[in-house]
Amino acid sequence: MKKRKLFFEKIKEKLLSRREELSKQIEAVSNENAFDNQVMDTGDQALSLSMEKIQSSLQDAEIGELKLIDEALERIEKGEYGICIDCEEHISESRLEYYPYAARCILCQEAFEA
Repeated sequence: MKKRKLFFEKIKEKLLSRREELSKQIEAVSNENAFDNQVMDTGDQALSLSMEKIQSSLQDAEIGELKLIDEALERIEKGEYGICIDCEEHISESRLEYYPYAARCILCQEAFEA
């Protein structure tokens, strides 16, 4: 039990570090404009629009990951981390190591995605 608690502390540090990294990336993308106040021809406008769409898509993915991290941190605080939300069995440490915001064990995740 103590070993698992130490493992969860390590995961919590990893989640907090990733959360900080994502927050900085989201802020940087939010403040970034490829063609600020420049005179643009139609080619530049098309490129600018494409870049904005890509940035928006990346930002959406980062926000989604940030939400998963926050949910995992909340489960840690409640003492529910590492327990599958469907079958209530322990989620393997190898799964949590690879995917630290996993809320389901592999079997339940596969059934959820099917």
